[in-house]
Amino acid sequence: MAKEFEPVANWLNKAKHKWFNKAIANEELRSLIRENRQEFETLMAYYRCALMEVETKFNVLNEEFSLQHNRNPIEYHKTRIKKEASIIEKMHRRGLDVDLETMEQNIFDIAGLRIVCSYPQDVYMLADCLLQQDDITLIERKDYIENPKPSGYRSLHLIVEVPIFLRNEKRKMKVEIQLRTIAMDFWASVEHKLQYKQNVDPELAERLAAELADCAEQSAALDYRMQSIRNKITKDLEDFPVEDPLIGEKR
Repeated sequence: MAKEFEPVANWLNKAKHKWFNKAIANEELRSLIRENRQEFETLMAYYRCALMEVETKFNVLNEEFSLQHNRNPIEYHKTRIKKEASIIEKMHRRGLDVDLETMEQNIFDIAGLRIVCSYPQDVYMLADCLLQQDDITLIERKDYIENPKPSGYRSLHLIVEVPIFLRNEKRKMKVEIQLRTIAMDFWASVEHKLQYKQNVDPELAERLAAELADCAEQSAALDYRMQSIRNKITKDLEDFPVEDPLIGEKR
């Protein structure tokens, strides 16, 4: 195959593979729910309860910080339960058996919470405060702010385990938390739309991806410049210094 046609071929193969996985996922989803409807709906309810528990913890932290420092570190937040077809598709991609037990033990992002802050410093402060709570267990931490993805994506990802208290039992459930700044959230939203535009020419998509990566660098620089200005005005976060990766100094 000529080298200039490789990007187009790769794009077509990716689209075909995605369609194939989605078709299989939809059929397996119907089978799974048909055979285990009550158990499936109960498990999804548990994930919603776990999400409410973690959401409440961040609301409390936000309120406490507002009382102490007269500002809110959380600008806004979003919650979601992963769509059933997406869960099954992910299990298929990973070669997992499609059953409820395997799903609960291996898919950690079914319940998701996104926390959006003004400054990188707030991201790390909130993550530290949450993880200090004795009923929260950290399962996994990925810092894409300190180590961005090649695309330019930045965010702090945490997988935590939180207990929910049912009528006759205490059950531990996993929740994925993404913490990022407003600039990171805006960039991720635009990048997501580009990634899933099937009618974009592959070569154009490649050029736009490079441009988006450059935009990510510029928005990261803006994040830390704004944080530096804020810190010169107020000293309310001196207990939570974060290294500025652009100049290697503590802010």
